[in-house]
Amino acid sequence: MKRHLFPALFLAFAGTAIAQTDFDNDIASVKDKVIEWRRDFHQNPELSNREFKTAEKIAKHLKSLGIEVQTGVAHTGVVGILKGNNPGKVVALRADIDALPVTERNDLPFKSEVKTKFLDSETGVMHACGHDTHTAILMGVAEVLSKNKDKINGTVKFIFQPAEEGAPPGEEGGAKLMIKEGVLKNPDVDAIFGLHINSATPVNTIRYKPGGTMAATERFVVNVKGKQTHGSQPWSGVDPIYISAKIVDGFQSIISRESKLIEEAAVITVGKITSGLRFNIIPESAEMIGTVRTLDPDMREKIIRRMDEMAAGIAKAYGGEATIEWQNMTAVTYNDLDLTAQMLPTLQKVGGTENVNLQKAVTGGEDFSFFQEEVPGFYFFLGGMTPGNKEAFPHHTPDFFIDESGFQLGVKALSQMSVDYLSSED
Repeated sequence: MKRHLFPALFLAFAGTAIAQTDFDNDIASVKDKVIEWRRDFHQNPELSNREFKTAEKIAKHLKSLGIEVQTGVAHTGVVGILKGNNPGKVVALRADIDALPVTERNDLPFKSEVKTKFLDSETGVMHACGHDTHTAILMGVAEVLSKNKDKINGTVKFIFQPAEEGAPPGEEGGAKLMIKEGVLKNPDVDAIFGLHINSATPVNTIRYKPGGTMAATERFVVNVKGKQTHGSQPWSGVDPIYISAKIVDGFQSIISRESKLIEEAAVITVGKITSGLRFNIIPESAEMIGTVRTLDPDMREKIIRRMDEMAAGIAKAYGGEATIEWQNMTAVTYNDLDLTAQMLPTLQKVGGTENVNLQKAVTGGEDFSFFQEEVPGFYFFLGGMTPGNKEAFPHHTPDFFIDESGFQLGVKALSQMSVDYLSSED
């Protein structure tokens, strides 16, 4: 993977010709379809590795366009292959298709009412991260490009990926499994593009960052062992809940007092604590589940090492024991510098230079990063916030909301990027 000084690359590509393909009429013709598809996916969300109806709808659409379709990839993934009329390279476009175990609070006519049991808890199911939008946009791109095969010098591979949010316990899934099953082969992919809708970015704008743009993510489970006793006699046992509270507090000191945050951001979050059965029993054990987000490999290694040391040390100080189980979920989402510089003029052309803005790295994670470890990739953010909105609800929350008026720019960006990339000589 090339990692050069980015500013110099603009000079290298300053003279690159950009294809003047105009998709405006075709994009306008799919505008309402994209919104309709998105609303249908939103109203009928499916969790990771369970996206059966979603995959069926995607495959049916691609087949109707005359696109070669592969189904059942990484359980429920769908891959479409569109060959242009002219020979050339292969570009892949990826959209994630899974939803989250979140109960929607929005008052929408297409609000999700789906319920399920997730990890033994009753919950709603919601597209609370915008994957319904990504899927609908890529379906629109497939329709636009299928009408313009005469302008395609090579092949476009459409990757509809399940389980971006992580496979269920005991299962494989997501980008890693798609790669393992050969999604980047036959034909071999030369570059890959993806986008993410963002609730805090104004509609009809695009944000991007060369190099590291999203964080490596780890899932951790802290197992705390104490000694059970009656709640009225804490001196007769070892309280794992109290130890857990001290460990959570200690973890935050790793970020606030040991991490050099002026270089890169880092986050430790405990998202779930489970312990005990009754109000008057100090239990024998506790379990904490959380995530670590890092943008620097050295910081990642240090934070993991210090968390292991701190959990064990704090537990021992209070008479208990603690160990941590680790699972790497994503690598750093790294935008190839050459590819980013090459495609920036295309984004500026379709969105307007003033609407395409450089941003800082974010601590969210994306398993698109695993594709980028295999081939050069470029991942950018598409605006989904209503103009003038003062409050944008975060992703992964019950109130998450996306303005649909920005979908057209997403279709146009990925369509034009595909043709321009395949038309380039490099």
